[in-house]
Amino acid sequence: MLITIILLICILIFTNLSYYLPGFLGAITLYILFRNIYHTLTEKKKWGKSISSIFLISLSVIFIVFPLWGLINYLIPQLEQLIVNQKDLLSKFDSVKDYMHNKPVLKNIDLSDAAILNSLQKLAKYIPNVLNSVAETVVNIIVALFVLYFMQYYSKEMESTIQHAIPFSQQSKKELWNEISMMVRSNAIGIPILGICQGVVAGIGYWIFGVDSPILLGIITAVSTIIPVLGTMTVYVPTAIYLLAIGSTGNAIGLALYGFILIGGIDNVLRFTILRKLGDVPPLITVFGVLLGLNLFGMLGLIFGPLIISSVRVLLKVYNNEYGKGKPEIIESTSFTNYDNDNNIIT
Repeated sequence: MLITIILLICILIFTNLSYYLPGFLGAITLYILFRNIYHTLTEKKKWGKSISSIFLISLSVIFIVFPLWGLINYLIPQLEQLIVNQKDLLSKFDSVKDYMHNKPVLKNIDLSDAAILNSLQKLAKYIPNVLNSVAETVVNIIVALFVLYFMQYYSKEMESTIQHAIPFSQQSKKELWNEISMMVRSNAIGIPILGICQGVVAGIGYWIFGVDSPILLGIITAVSTIIPVLGTMTVYVPTAIYLLAIGSTGNAIGLALYGFILIGGIDNVLRFTILRKLGDVPPLITVFGVLLGLNLFGMLGLIFGPLIISSVRVLLKVYNNEYGKGKPEIIESTSFTNYDNDNNIIT
């Protein structure tokens, strides 16, 4: 009966505060990322709780909020210019259409003026949604930083309460915490690192091979890293085709080779070095997790989508540890802290 009441209250809270859900998820993400640093500042450096939290929030603003705000300020005028200058855009596609008309594979792609204008009109419909999304993002960033402060200030009490509420053994709690931490680190740090590196390398390539708006295309390439399977190829391959269509054959071949070797190569290098150290997440979990997460949570779904799918795997391990007959599968973790009933650390 008590559990039913708790669930009903949680559902009531969730349905009425769903607008701020990305903010709460963002606070949880930042808390996990900064947890060890916060404890180092408060316990080893003897900083005050408030000072430590404000310091970490300031770092979040400098390295997350400011770059995001600059990116939004750059992209919105570019989108507006794209919608306004429709004739210039159509003229750029004329040579592409002439080139594709005689190609057996490409000639079935509809690049008529009507099709392009229809696509632009659809894009224009999304601009108000983008502006609303920007406002929603600003609100949720404020919520995330506000919630983060109190999560850090009352971290011991919060973690102790959660630990005592979870009806698992200490070994299973360790594994659960370790899996969540790994997924958050891998996606919150790994995906942006991958996108930024590939975007920078791609932008340099676009500039070298004479492509218009290399910065904008570099940003689009960075975002395209989240597209399953094809990824950055969805940007640099059409760009190479455009260069080929306008008669810049050398630049087209150069960009295609640059894309396959360098842009695609840096993806493999990072995945087998930095990303593997952050967390060796199976590719299928990442792919389907991103698809699920983007649909549920927007951009924060990049982190929490894979986490939801991965939670099924870790809960099966926990079930095996608690009720199965096999040997428990335990991942040792040095960052997990046990608390007694008085919120004192158990060593």
